[in-house]
Amino acid sequence: MTVTRRLLVLSGGHPYEAEPFADLLASFDGWTVTHLIHPEAEAAVAAGAAREADAILFYDMPGYSFGGGRVIARAPSWTYRRAITDHFARGGGAVAMHHAIAGWAAWPEWADMLGGRFLYEAGEANDAAHLDSGYRHDVRYEAVVLEPDHPVMAGLPLRFPLCDELYLAPVWGAATPLLRADHAFVRENFYSATQAVAGRMFSNSGWDHPPETDVIAWEKPVGTGRLVYLQPGDGPAAYADPSLRRLLANALDHVAPTLAGA
Repeated sequence: MTVTRRLLVLSGGHPYEAEPFADLLASFDGWTVTHLIHPEAEAAVAAGAAREADAILFYDMPGYSFGGGRVIARAPSWTYRRAITDHFARGGGAVAMHHAIAGWAAWPEWADMLGGRFLYEAGEANDAAHLDSGYRHDVRYEAVVLEPDHPVMAGLPLRFPLCDELYLAPVWGAATPLLRADHAFVRENFYSATQAVAGRMFSNSGWDHPPETDVIAWEKPVGTGRLVYLQPGDGPAAYADPSLRRLLANALDHVAPTLAGA
């Protein structure tokens, strides 16, 4: 008997191209997909939208207002926070993709769940002070598999090319590193997020950011469930890439193990 799994997709708070992303969602086999977009998504999750989900795909970056060259962060409602933590507490799984690592800057537990944080402004992450994070669009690099026997890596070659945005940001919770980028994660190869917000795109002048990890995908336990973070996934070229589609499909299957293959 074929069992259809229930996937809740959250997006919004960061621009993306809707039609190519919808094509990516339509490629998932064996999932019934419910797609919610912020700000309405926060209220819907708080009201119970995540209660029946077998897995959640976070492709959102909520909790920010940008204006006047500044960033204002707010935390989600208590009921939203409770709904997400309840999902993991009952063994639900999740995949967080790309800019989700920047979401909910005023909710530190979110970064702890993901195992890293992209900072738009200098601040604290994992009880340590950090400069604002770095970004670089359209980087052509090779992804290198670190755990060939892991289910998320099934069907992928040991190295495969990607063209995508990369982040220079602190990571501290990668319990099982899965994938690294063959790229130097040093300030010379990235631009300052704070300077971009201030209108100086593609600048790293005076920004003395230390090197960061080259790990771009990992798995970690959250509650009694599991979460996989995938840094790839910036835009249409990434959505359509066969290797990324396989990686994402594997990750979704892995975080909902009781139904995968049922």
